[in-house]
Amino acid sequence: MDEITLDMKSKMAGTIENYKTNLKTLRTGRANPAILEGIMVDYYGDKIALMQISAVSVPEPRQLLIKPYDKNDLKAIATAINASNIGLVPNNDGTAIRLVIPPLTEERRREIVKQGKKYAEECKVVIRSIRRDYIDLVRADEEVSEDVIKRIEKEIQEATDEQVKLVDAIMAEKEKEIMAI
Repeated sequence: MDEITLDMKSKMAGTIENYKTNLKTLRTGRANPAILEGIMVDYYGDKIALMQISAVSVPEPRQLLIKPYDKNDLKAIATAINASNIGLVPNNDGTAIRLVIPPLTEERRREIVKQGKKYAEECKVVIRSIRRDYIDLVRADEEVSEDVIKRIEKEIQEATDEQVKLVDAIMAEKEKEIMAI
């Protein structure tokens, strides 16, 4: 039965990794290429991830430089960035696109923190769902005694509480980073 809790913990760890990836997409006032992940560009009729058709670098602390592999894609990349909700205006210089990241206002920082907390809550819901699935799995096994079921349920709940605390700690750290001026 210990393999059940280990399997559950690995699924919860995967959920937390996904949560961390989502947090990377939040703007913190510093240039971070991760904010461009998830932007899909219309590439000859298909939707392709921006990161696959261009090189992204950080030449200055508040600037991203996007160099497409094919210069003909500049217009499509600029259109995709405008269509996304990252709040940055692309500057096309003919060979590359520059994204200047303005300093965040207090109001915008609070909105970003709110979005991060939404991601945290979604992660907690998934963790609790995993907990419920594994508790149902343990209860469904008729060959296991009540005492063993109670012990395993307690282990599952402790692991769940541990993961929820980890999510809260990650969000607290991210909130501190976002609110720092």
